[in-house]
Amino acid sequence: MPALRRQAQSLVRRLERDLKQIETQLGQLQAQAKALDERVQKLIAITGVGTITALGVLAELPELGTLNRRQAAALAGLAPHPRASGQWHGRRRIGGGRAPVRRALYMAALVAARSNRQLKAFYQRLRAAGKPAKVALTAVMRKLIILMNHTLKNPNFVPQN
Repeated sequence: MPALRRQAQSLVRRLERDLKQIETQLGQLQAQAKALDERVQKLIAITGVGTITALGVLAELPELGTLNRRQAAALAGLAPHPRASGQWHGRRRIGGGRAPVRRALYMAALVAARSNRQLKAFYQRLRAAGKPAKVALTAVMRKLIILMNHTLKNPNFVPQN
């Protein structure tokens, strides 16, 4: 058992070193590209969005800030698609779009649903209306990508947290 514990601790230390190295490289990249740095700074002003999330979303969705709200949600794969045929109406589901953007937004939406005043109220309102937690969180993700798009699109816009 002590040998396994030492091996696990060694692996954790190695992963932590690798993570610091990656974060340093991202910081250097951000410092070299002023336009990227400005966009990242605007996005991290939104409560719930951190540097890693902002960089991840901008890497996978570089056109963010030039889209309308529906296009931003659709490209992120967060737009509800109806399932209907004739008089039959199924549940709406999200799909398509860019899955890495959805993955980057998931943790940001969790934090925003707890910390961002407006998104927290929105999440709680959906939960009080009987929506499942995952559905409410997906709605927060959609609101978050729309807010990020709006923040980049309008230079004088300052997000209310």
